[in-house]
Amino acid sequence: MELIIANSKKEKKDFLNFYISQYHNHELRRDSLSGLLKGILFEQSVMSKSIEIVPLIVKNNDEIVMCCLLAKASRMQEYLQMSFFESKKYCIEGFNLVYNKAEEISKKWQTKFICASLNIHVNYGLGYLKDSYSKPQSFGMAHNEAFIHDYFESYSFRSIDMVTFHKNMEADFTLISDKLKQKLKSKYSVRHADFKNMEREAKIYTRINNDAFRNHPFYYKRVEEEDLELFKDFKMLLRPENLLFVLKDNIEVGFMLWYPDFHQLMSSKETVGLKTVINNKLFNHIIDKFKIVEMGIIEEEQKKGAILALFDYCFTLTKGRYKSFESGWVLKENIMSGNFGYKWADGVCKNYVAYIKEL
Repeated sequence: MELIIANSKKEKKDFLNFYISQYHNHELRRDSLSGLLKGILFEQSVMSKSIEIVPLIVKNNDEIVMCCLLAKASRMQEYLQMSFFESKKYCIEGFNLVYNKAEEISKKWQTKFICASLNIHVNYGLGYLKDSYSKPQSFGMAHNEAFIHDYFESYSFRSIDMVTFHKNMEADFTLISDKLKQKLKSKYSVRHADFKNMEREAKIYTRINNDAFRNHPFYYKRVEEEDLELFKDFKMLLRPENLLFVLKDNIEVGFMLWYPDFHQLMSSKETVGLKTVINNKLFNHIIDKFKIVEMGIIEEEQKKGAILALFDYCFTLTKGRYKSFESGWVLKENIMSGNFGYKWADGVCKNYVAYIKEL
């Protein structure tokens, strides 16, 4: 068993190809993050300017069996991230090598915590799948084997539990009363994003994110260039309706990012890209599930109805177009979001876990 720091161009390609191999030709998984990983490994991404990385691969008899990108974000100095971790099969000997290197680098970088399942920033993924292993992977969410948890539990990582919710959109339901709906309309308005003014919209999105999630676990402040890159990467897949802004007194105070589950368009041999864009243009109608990926309301407008205005608008927009929807992850400890989820959804869809260890 050999641990290799993947510094050379060839080794980085080997890292990337191994990562992709864990998703290609898998009946339930789809590759939507290797483009981001490539940009980070080869320093082509805007985010590369603000992170330090140590790419690791583990070989057994010259075969790669594990990969992990150790990372520290400049705006999240206390954390060493074990990101983009993939393991072909359970191999505690290989994980021991990776973890020992993580502890060594953590001392060098002077971090206080090691976290796992965060892919550089929460916008790009958080949490390992904890159940529903036989269900297809949702776009933007993790899919992994159950043994992944054994690695982190064996090293006494603390678990942070998360859930996603689902809802049958074909059933009759009323989210809010007509009286409340009219009250919300007198206070808030909702608009679609204007992708012709991408820089302006990214700036608004960044401002709201940094206000809404400033006290959120794992969140660190974004800069406009990073969010602009994020939207440019997905611009060809998104429609203006997929990014909704809620306004009060003509000022954006919150947003909702939702989109069809693009994984339903992708084959098991496909990486999200041009083919996905073309299929989305031609066969978008075959997608029967959508994802509410992210919602954020500035702190002073939380618990005042802005989130209800977004949900009401989104459900009106999607009713009759999709059979179901799945939310993004919600922290179980986040009582406000959790309780709201139990009220407007049919129930929990999947459970996820993030890991953290104090050194």
